[in-house]
Parts: sequence; C-alpha cells; structure tokens
Amino acid sequence: MIRFLTLAPARRDFLIAALLFALMLAVPLLTGTRYVMTQLTVFFIWAVVASQWNLVLGVAGIFSLAQMALFAVGAYATAMLAYYLGLMLPAAMLLAALVTVGVSLVIGFGCLRLRGPYVALLTLAIGQVMYLVVVNDTECFTTPASGCLPLFGGARGFSRFGDLGLRDLLGSKWYIGHYYVGLVLLLAAQVFCIAIIHGPLGLAFRGLRDNPGLALARGVSRTRYQLWVFGLSAFFTGLAGAFHGAHFGVVGPTAFAFPMLLFILAMIVVGGLGTTWGPLIGAALLMWADEGLREVSDWREIGLGLVLALCVVLFPRGLAGIRLRVAR
Repeated sequence: MIRFLTLAPARRDFLIAALLFALMLAVPLLTGTRYVMTQLTVFFIWAVVASQWNLVLGVAGIFSLAQMALFAVGAYATAMLAYYLGLMLPAAMLLAALVTVGVSLVIGFGCLRLRGPYVALLTLAIGQVMYLVVVNDTECFTTPASGCLPLFGGARGFSRFGDLGLRDLLGSKWYIGHYYVGLVLLLAAQVFCIAIIHGPLGLAFRGLRDNPGLALARGVSRTRYQLWVFGLSAFFTGLAGAFHGAHFGVVGPTAFAFPMLLFILAMIVVGGLGTTWGPLIGAALLMWADEGLREVSDWREIGLGLVLALCVVLFPRGLAGIRLRVAR
C-alpha cells in the first residue's frame, strides 16, 4: 500500500483506471440483470460528460455552461447523419464527435474576450438558442410514414435512425453489449483526462487558471490553450451524446434540459472540482441517491438538494479532496 501511494500521480491514476476497468469487465458475469446494466450504462455516459466538463471548468477555470449543448450537438448530429445520409451508426457517431469539436471551437472563439460570469452567460445563452431553434423548427423537411418531419426533428425529435448492431448480434442481451461500449468510452475518456491533467497541457491550463499574468509572461497563450481545452473536451462530450442517442434510440429537445445541466454540474462539485477522479465519484454518488429517491418522488428534489448541501458544507473540496485532507 505504501509503495502504491508513493508512485508518481500519473502512473498511479493510470493503474487505478486499469484496475477499475478490470473490475467493471466482470460486473455482467456477477449480475447481468437488465436494470443494473442499463443504470451503469447511463452512469458511464454522465461520468464522461462530467469528466470532460471538469477539464474546462475545474482544470482550466473557464466558467462554461455549454456542455449539455455540446452533448446535444453530438446526439443530434448522429441522428441526422444516420437518418438523412444513411450512415452506419458507428461512423455517424465518430463524425458527430468531430462536428461537436467544430461547434465547441466556435463557442471558444466567442468566449476569448470574456471572463468569469460573462462566459457562463454567453455559453448558457448559446445552449438556449440551440434549444429554441430545435423546438421552433416546424416546417416539413421530409415526410416519412410517421408524418411531417422538420430538419431538426422539432419537438418530437428523431427515432428509428439505426442502432449499433448489438441487438442482432446479442438478441435479448443487447444491453450487455451497450454496457461494454459505454465502459470502453468511459475508460478512453478517463485515460484522456489523466493524460491531460498530468501533462504539459494540464500545467498550462492550471497556470492560466491560478495566475494568468505569470502564465502569459512565461509565454502561455490564453487564446491557444482555451481553444485547446474547448476542442479536446468536446470530442468525448459529443461522443457521449452520440452514444446516449444510440443507446435509447431517440434524440429530442430534452438533451438540452437545464435540470440535467445542473445535475452534471453538481456531480463535479460533489466529487471535487479540478480533481482527476472527483467527477466519477460525484456521478456515482448522485446517481445512486437519485435512484434511491425515486420511490419517494415527492421528496426527490429535496433529498438531492440536501445531499448536495451536505457535501458542499462538509467537504468543500469535494469527496476526492478527502484524501488530501487526510494526507495533511
């Protein structure tokens, strides 16, 4: 145990990721129930979104609220590419992730001259504009058997745009295949986060966050690195949105939902803003609390609020910060 704790942080985090991945590989063998598998798959999706948002908000210190908008871009781009162009869903998902990167870079350019709450307001407004464009799109673009379909799907969104092929391959156990796809996506996203946080890019992001004057004096370009963090984090966020659409088989305006944005933000805060594993810890805790409170729906929002308030008061640096406090 002592030898493990003395390992270099990056090596230790990569080792933790490998061990957790190995453990999660065995979960379907221990309990292959559909409920558990689907809930874990959804956890993988939200954990990816939280981890990538943490790079922008926690590591780089940019108060962007565009993450759910980028998530929706990935979902909608996948559905539209598959529905209108007939692309296979895996190819559509990868292209959608690249489209999300492009949209994120445009947002990043728009935020270059802004700071703090102004970035939050602009990025939140962009997400709301996207939502209004989608729901107010009522003019027929095509007329399938189900009726008039606007270009962006309108209020009903898209459905029947394809699947990953795992239903034909695995039959009634298709959800286990989706579980493993989500697990690989989370592993890739977390390995990417570890490499960024412990690498030169992470050092530059933290420098601009903690002491921008000194960072700029040492030649760290705010423009370049802000666009880097927007673009890099957007790839996995868009891929998570694409997989969410593929998993549920439907994409609609709920992808822009403001309550979900706050829920993902709470995951980051509870787990530990700017930490490597905090978003995953926060996602696991809040999803567990959310599911546990479904039986008492009248108290669900109050219960989640109490969990968030207690974590903020008792652990101001997040659950992942407990280890740092103990080390001191």
